[in-house]
Amino acid sequence: MSLLLNGNTAPVAMATNHRMVAPPPPITVALVEDDDRIRRTVALVLNDTDDCRCIGQYATGEDAVAAIIACPPQVIIMDINLPGISGVECVRQLVERGVEAQVLMLTVHRDVEAIFDALAAGAVGYLVKPVAGEQLLAAVRDVHGGGAPMSSSIARKVVQAFQRQPPAARPDDSLSPREREILDLLAQGFLYKEIADQLGTSYATVRTHVEHIYAKLHVNSRSQAVAKSRKS
Repeated sequence: MSLLLNGNTAPVAMATNHRMVAPPPPITVALVEDDDRIRRTVALVLNDTDDCRCIGQYATGEDAVAAIIACPPQVIIMDINLPGISGVECVRQLVERGVEAQVLMLTVHRDVEAIFDALAAGAVGYLVKPVAGEQLLAAVRDVHGGGAPMSSSIARKVVQAFQRQPPAARPDDSLSPREREILDLLAQGFLYKEIADQLGTSYATVRTHVEHIYAKLHVNSRSQAVAKSRKS
């Protein structure tokens, strides 16, 4: 308790609170890496901090799956090229078993297929060896906090892969030239008989074309078909 003086010189008591706040528990991490030297080095880097702790080291995916299911960490550092099941398959099996750990791939693989396979399986970060200790620790903290850390070269490959993808198909791309023509006339407000007269065909043929248009555009009316074609 400390005393202060107010304007009238009367003592006023003020409580001071020096309660100590305990630091958060360390981030628990499991390593899945078949290279003994790399595995030991990464474990030392993690355990040399106050906020990370390595609780498991595994040389194979099979050993990792069994142990991690029994005692899941918060973060998993995973290599792709493992003896037995691959790191990607290991991630897939852990996700299927309900393990909610954040998976950070640490590997030499730079090809786009390996990257997307790992991300599709459930990985949320991707670093390429060799990685400096501080960079690895930053990635572990980032992925634990909800981020998706990636080596800059990997991030560039991901961006380039998306940029090379063909543009999304228009809703009416599946229509034949005659169906497009009929859809255009429908949009202008022509009736089936008027469309048949313009195109020199029968009413029944126009109606069949319209049914095909509705089926391809997944709509049930003229207005829906016109609206969907205008969005493309």
